[in-house]
Formats: sequence, C-alpha cells, structure tokens
Amino acid sequence: MLVRAHTQLGGPIVLVWDNLRLHLTATLLAFIEANSHGLTAFQLPSYTPDLKQQEGIWSLVKRDLGNLAAADLGQITRAVKRWLKQIQYRPDLVDGCLAETGLIMDG
Repeated sequence: MLVRAHTQLGGPIVLVWDNLRLHLTATLLAFIEANSHGLTAFQLPSYTPDLKQQEGIWSLVKRDLGNLAAADLGQITRAVKRWLKQIQYRPDLVDGCLAETGLIMDG
C-alpha cells in the first residue's frame, strides 16, 4: 500500500501509526528503513484515538453509516467509499479533525 501511494502521489509520504504489534514486525521496520528517502514514520502510543486524525474522519463516516439500511455488504462498501470521497473534497472537515487532536501541521 505504501509503495502504491508513493507512486500515485509522486512525493514523500509521512506515516503516522500506533504501536500495534503488527506495525512492529521486523519486515515492516526494515521496509521503512530501506525507504527512508521517501518515507517518514512517526509512531504514536498503542492507543491514542485523540491523537489520530483518522478517528475523526471515521466518526463522520460512522455517523452516516448508522442511518443506512443496507441490503448487503457491497452496498455498505459503496456508501463508505462515497462518504470518504465526499470528505476528501471538504478540507474544512479534514482540518477540523486535525484541530481536534491539538496537533499542529507546519507547512
């Protein structure tokens, strides 16, 4: 996924993740080190939903998902993709989720 994202974006990637055991495998850590020219990784404590911008994004999606009467998993998948795409084009929502964390984005 990271290689594909780097290829599609054509630029460096900043990866912010928690210390879930899966994220600490030797293979993944070696990958990060081998790709340090285009990949910067920041590790958060294992459980910090208040520091994760994506938790705010998922909260927005789940709010709408609770009102969906889906007939099958495919319908749920399409709805989630649609809502994520709508959020993508609302930088104010994304910025609001970042502001909730109290973190500052320098740029």
